Formats: sequence, structure tokens, C-alpha cells
Amino acid sequence: MFDVIGAKGMEKVWADFRNCFDSELAEEFLQSLLTLMQIVFVINHDYRRNLDKFNGRYQFRSVDGEVTIGVLFANSRMKVVEGMIDSPHITVTFRDGRTLMNFIISPRQDILGSMLKHDVKTEGNLNYLYKFGFMAKQLQLMIPQPA
Repeated sequence: MFDVIGAKGMEKVWADFRNCFDSELAEEFLQSLLTLMQIVFVINHDYRRNLDKFNGRYQFRSVDGEVTIGVLFANSRMKVVEGMIDSPHITVTFRDGRTLMNFIISPRQDILGSMLKHDVKTEGNLNYLYKFGFMAKQLQLMIPQPA
């Protein structure tokens, strides 16, 4: 599959993902993260093992409505849906896109602290959020460092 995407294509995907950490365009962060997750799941067996026998339905939203994305994990597959999904296992509502980005890439996710600061509101099973954070952190650690 890597041959189909090509080295140049993967370099661009990694660069776009890396740029999300440096930009103020945090609303694009989640979409970039999910696109990268989908690609890495296809080409990296070790990363794909995160989905083995995992079923989860995530709804990510921002209070201002700028970010509304659903993520479905089932049968060792991942599907991203723009908009609302039915029956999510967890719904995470963030104050804004920047707050979402900061929470997901935080070295130590502090859901209680984020809730107390009114940055994050959750509905559902928090274990799903921690699993997603783990997968996002793995991606961050896989980013090739610029030479």
C-alpha cells in the first residue's frame, strides 16, 4: 500500500500533520489527525493492532460548531464521518479547536482539569477518550523529524 501512496505523498501527509502543531489552524488538526490515522492503519501493521477487536463510536464537536466529526471503529476498520453520528460511545465537546488539539496531544491528558476549566464536556465512557489519546500520541511519536 505504501507504494500506491508513494514516498512524496507520505512526506506531504506527515508535513501537514506536523504543521498542525505549529499553526493557529487548530480546527484542521482533528481532520489531519484522522486522515493520518487512516493511512497509518493501512500501511503499518503494528499500529493497526490498536483496532484488533475494538469497536468504538466517537463524536468530536466544538461548542462553536466549527468542528463536528464522528469516528467509527469496527471490524478492524476506521471510518471518519463529517457531522453527527448515531449512538456514540463518547461525545467530546471542546470549547474550540485549539482546546481540542491541546487536549489530544497533551503528554498527560487531564480530563478532570479540562472539565473544571470548562474547556471540555464529555458524555459517555471516558475509557474511549483515553484510547483515542493513546493512538494520537503514538502517531505523534512516529512523526519523522526534519533533517
